[in-house]
Amino acid sequence: MSRRCEVTGAKPSFGNAVSHSHRRTRRRWNPNVQNHRYWLPSERRWIRLTLTARALKTVDRKGVERVVAELRAKGVKV
Repeated sequence: MSRRCEVTGAKPSFGNAVSHSHRRTRRRWNPNVQNHRYWLPSERRWIRLTLTARALKTVDRKGVERVVAELRAKGVKV
């Protein structure tokens, strides 16, 4: 599973881990990605979305129908 949000497009960011002695090693920060199932009433079926915690709040605010319509307008297969 790629650690990418389907709604916000959040993906891992990269940087350095800096130790006490100030040695730098590469590391990555992963987004808080969750798999969530939503019922689409218009199509009478379940859809599964990979979302960040912030995108879950966005879906709650806008509604799943509107979010799916925006994803399809971007060309994402849902």
